[in-house]
Order: sequence, then C-alpha cells, then structure tokens
Amino acid sequence: MGVEDLESAVSHLSAVEFARFRKWFEEFAGDQWDREIESDITAGRFDAAGKQADQDFEAGRCTPL
Repeated sequence: MGVEDLESAVSHLSAVEFARFRKWFEEFAGDQWDREIESDITAGRFDAAGKQADQDFEAGRCTPL
C-alpha cells in the first residue's frame, strides 16, 4: 500500500473512525520519535550539544525560563 492509497483510505473515514485513527497515529508517531531520540542518545549524537550546554551554564550564559 502506498501513500496515495493511505490518503484515499483516510479521506473516506467517518468522523468517528478518523478520530480513532488520529489518536492511534499520534501515539504511533510519538513512539517512533521516542525510539529515534533514544537511538540518537545511545549513539552519542547529543554529547557535544550537552557538553556545550553545560559549559554555557557554568559560564553564566543561560537565562531562567
């Protein structure tokens, strides 16, 4: 099934079915995002940014939110 098939199927859902699909998709997308972030953390992709943030904090270059 391709994207066009999915678009067509979703466009034909009733309001109730669409709400159910939207809830499922939001949870699915959130889970995918979590797995991607976890993978990036494990691979060390945020190490440099974390180190820079620590240095900025220690140097007083941060402001309270």
